[in-house]
Amino acid sequence: MNLQYIVNQSNLPLKAIQKTIELFSDGATIPFVARYRKEQTGGLNEVDLTNIYQIWQESIELEKRKVTILKAINEQGKLNPELEKKIVECTNLNALEDLYLPYKLKRKTKASIAIEKGLEPLAKKIFEQKIEEANFCLKNLQNTKVNSKEEALQGARDIIAEWVNEDLNTRNIIRKIFQQQAVLISKVKKSKTEDAIKYQDYFDFEESLKTIPSHRFLAILRGEKEGFLSIKLQVNKEDVLFKLYRFWQIREGWLAKELKLAIEDSFDRLLFPSIENEFIQIAKLKADKEAIDIFATNLKQLLLAPPLGEKRVIAIDPGFKTGCKVVVLNETGNLMEDTIIFPFQNIPEAQSKIEKLIQKYSVEAIGIGNGTAGRETEDFIKKQILSQSTFKEIACFMVSEQGASIYSASEIARDEFPDKDITVRGAVSIGRRLKDPLAELVKLDPKSIGVGQYQHDINPKLLNESLQKVVESCVNNVGVEVNLASKSLLSYVSGLGPVLAQNIVDYRTLNGKIKNRNELKKVSKLGPKAFEQAAGFLRIRDSENPLDNSAVHPESYAIVQKIAQDKKISIQQLIHNKEIRTSIQLNDYVNEKIGLPTLQDIMQELEKPGRDPREKLEEFSFANVHSISDLSIGMVVPGIVTNITAFGCFVDIGVHQDGLIHISQLADKFIQNPNEVVSLHQKVMVKIIELDVPRKRISLSRKGI
Repeated sequence: MNLQYIVNQSNLPLKAIQKTIELFSDGATIPFVARYRKEQTGGLNEVDLTNIYQIWQESIELEKRKVTILKAINEQGKLNPELEKKIVECTNLNALEDLYLPYKLKRKTKASIAIEKGLEPLAKKIFEQKIEEANFCLKNLQNTKVNSKEEALQGARDIIAEWVNEDLNTRNIIRKIFQQQAVLISKVKKSKTEDAIKYQDYFDFEESLKTIPSHRFLAILRGEKEGFLSIKLQVNKEDVLFKLYRFWQIREGWLAKELKLAIEDSFDRLLFPSIENEFIQIAKLKADKEAIDIFATNLKQLLLAPPLGEKRVIAIDPGFKTGCKVVVLNETGNLMEDTIIFPFQNIPEAQSKIEKLIQKYSVEAIGIGNGTAGRETEDFIKKQILSQSTFKEIACFMVSEQGASIYSASEIARDEFPDKDITVRGAVSIGRRLKDPLAELVKLDPKSIGVGQYQHDINPKLLNESLQKVVESCVNNVGVEVNLASKSLLSYVSGLGPVLAQNIVDYRTLNGKIKNRNELKKVSKLGPKAFEQAAGFLRIRDSENPLDNSAVHPESYAIVQKIAQDKKISIQQLIHNKEIRTSIQLNDYVNEKIGLPTLQDIMQELEKPGRDPREKLEEFSFANVHSISDLSIGMVVPGIVTNITAFGCFVDIGVHQDGLIHISQLADKFIQNPNEVVSLHQKVMVKIIELDVPRKRISLSRKGI
């Protein structure tokens, strides 16, 4: 493995990279290394560790490709020490493929046909610009399978064109020109003009490839994929040919004419299509990564949204004609009762049902899905129920329904509620999202949650890998109560996965609550390595050892015990006595295994054991508007950010149609990234600056507010 390559790519210290890769190779996860191996990595954070991991994986794939190429060339008997050295030392996949190109088995080409006709000697003489030898070859065509001088020259040019195409320096010259000049051109296909109206902005469009925003590039690619647009790259051909003629040092005479024709043909027929495709793929990968970064940022904010916590709640999945599905969940999220109300047809009966449920179960909060009939249901609850003095302490929240229908029809939902229909399952999901967004949303494929942009156009493998890492990071950052967590939530804990998660659930079912972290070792197939990776992220609230309900890792229990013994107090007293904790000289406890960073983390954790890092949930109310017709230009209303893209963010202002704040309207100063000033589910005040009622488009602004 080329460690220096990873250093160059990441700009991180060699020693830290070396140790990090050793930990990864030994089965350590990114969350575990970030939290519990700071001494070894020099305190690298999750972003740096993820970067190292990705470059490391790319380098592994590069090394595998080298082995394949070396074997293929060697089998042809063409591998020499110089070529082998170039391949072994290569650090770029495109450069590696360039080295392999002359030896790659090809289908029949114009050049191979010309070689079969015996024209390679002539091509060599023309390529070397040796006039006398070239003339000799042309006069002695009897050893070839051609019938004329013109056919011989054409065949020689075909061979030369392929040689030029396979030359590494030539390809790099053209790459440099593409980097500087490439322009993306998009045009509508004439027969599709009417059907392609949503791509109207790109009917006759051109923009520099190196500056085009990712969302615009992905939109154009989607238009091409759907058959509405044709796209191509453009560079200055005269500039390219001038540089290639100069590189190949073309002289005067008839040979120069032949060489120029061969080089131009090579560019038009071989080099340009190859490099064009390469640069489109590079731009696509760049756009994918930018879109994935936006998706990942949004997902993280969504997963770490404030939880209501362990409260008894009523959750309502609104509906007009089919009624509102109502469920009651207890503190731990278990379904206690479900029913249906028709507040838009029979207010007294609906009111009576809700009031009885509140009193029967001592309900502390109400969550309402924000889909169809959501605002109307909220009005009913607030006016008919919460306006009464008896119920005024009950909080009311609108809850995002994104992906709830997917959960309702999923195997997970069927397993949880085999005797309930999808409408009840949907209401349960709304209630559980209110109580703990993270615990509920991990049951969904992250792509189905609906935050981000152009998710269906992004490389699915890259998107899935990135989003899975985000979910894993969030779950381990918050921590998981082992006796309450579902299989879905447990499967994201560092070192576990679906099999061990199911084994923990099975162990709980058979043996009751897990009493302490050490008992986890009794779970089937949960060996020492899995215990090491997972234990610090699993919480056991009622354990005799208070550290079991904290982020302190079991491997550090002994040092905490020693600190307590030195102070002649119990661990429980150490946790509750800030004065004693601040008097501890941490340097006295540094040893070969535990350094100052770990000791500082332990002290922070002892201050608030098992503290949830998420913010506290706050109530929110929309303005007295219910449809787009209630809005007017200049009106300032409250809203909630529902999605963030590269070009701005969407905001729910309570009218069943999200409004768009373009990036240029997000702040009174210039910003490059919407995440600089807004976050998902942030509560914002916005001004209506444009309304398009027929197309249901709302333009918003935060400027001057």
